Amino acid sequence: MKRFSKISLVFITALTLVLSQLAFLPNDAKANTVDLGLKAEAAIILDGETGRILYEKNADKVLGIASMSKMMTEYIVLESIKNKKITWDQKVNINEYVHKLSKAPGLSNVGLTQGEDYTVKELYEAMAIFSGNAATVALAELISGSEKNFVGLMNKKAGELGLKDYKFVNSSGLNNSSLMGNIPAGNENEENVMTARDTATLAYRLITDFPEALEYSKIPRLKFRDGKEYPNFNWMLPGLIYEYEGVDGLKTGSTDFAGFGHTATAIRDGQRYITVVMKSTSKTERFEDSIKLMNYAFGNFGKEELIPANYQVKGHKTIPVADGKENSVKIQSKEAITAVINHANKDNYQPELVIDEKKLNKDGKLEAPVKKGDVIGYLTVKSKDGTDYGFIDEAGAKTGKVDVVAAETVEKANWFVLSSRAIGGFFSDIWSSVSETVKGWF
Repeated sequence: MKRFSKISLVFITALTLVLSQLAFLPNDAKANTVDLGLKAEAAIILDGETGRILYEKNADKVLGIASMSKMMTEYIVLESIKNKKITWDQKVNINEYVHKLSKAPGLSNVGLTQGEDYTVKELYEAMAIFSGNAATVALAELISGSEKNFVGLMNKKAGELGLKDYKFVNSSGLNNSSLMGNIPAGNENEENVMTARDTATLAYRLITDFPEALEYSKIPRLKFRDGKEYPNFNWMLPGLIYEYEGVDGLKTGSTDFAGFGHTATAIRDGQRYITVVMKSTSKTERFEDSIKLMNYAFGNFGKEELIPANYQVKGHKTIPVADGKENSVKIQSKEAITAVINHANKDNYQPELVIDEKKLNKDGKLEAPVKKGDVIGYLTVKSKDGTDYGFIDEAGAKTGKVDVVAAETVEKANWFVLSSRAIGGFFSDIWSSVSETVKGWF
């Protein structure tokens, strides 16, 4: 009986420790309680406007991305056009290697004739709509002189965009073994890798910085100069097999190593979402998973006002003012805080006030004068249960903050008032001292 009691005690103690540790698990471990029945190994949903993360599954697992790599090549091409390094109508002459790669069996390509000129726009369309691998290499060589140089640029740009876990070894996303011996970086069997979080970050930055990318990714069929029509591999576009309302991008990818991936984006009534699925086991499964993510987003999330404008935080409606005509000033939020959240979780958010300490003196007071509208700090919201995923980048996080300002003006007190206060304070201190002394006598 004593032995049983000891075992029970040990078990209960261990269980208590386990349960106590669960309370301190990171947000993604606690928050990911929704089972969407996904077969993909990793997935994520973003609000397309702010980059707020709405759902994630294994979002930090490094996996192959295959042709979703081309979103980085698209970004660099569009940036090069913006910076006037190249132009849409610039001619690109096709060399022998690009020509042979365009004819390689089993690869996604439009045929490119050796010695013939194609415009940057033609090659970009072939890349963005039909995932043309040879067209991608041609653009990489145009921008950087060689695909090797371009891969270096891809990795540099990834760091600039805030990606964390990535490695680019070629411009197209193919396995290096498919590049006919022309390996830009890495070994013969390497492929590009990223996480779902980084893939979503890249997609978010692509359509945020260059919204014109959607003008190409939304085209269901490419009509090329050879007279042929090439269907977009994003089968969720209008008129294709898995047509889904509002979809206008973005990129698919598949290799034996990466499995099947899909980065999708859709907009309805002004609300855009971005979804990523990685390492699905079939072409159809990746779209079925993407549809589950989109249905979950459109069916459960939307923009909500969490904090109204002119909001005053309970217990912090004023802040003390030194040398002012008044001893304190009212403070309030300048604007409302709105966010795309799960409608069912609206009550899960509470205000968090942050005062700019640089505005305070050593006694923790504002120095008069204080003018109405002066920024005192900022207001944000946090989830009560710690299950908010946050944002994909720092720029998005700033959208969840609003300025806290002075709601009124407090002028600096004149010398007479300040002198009176000083004298009053002096005699008050003397009286307090005398009172304490007299109390000591008795």
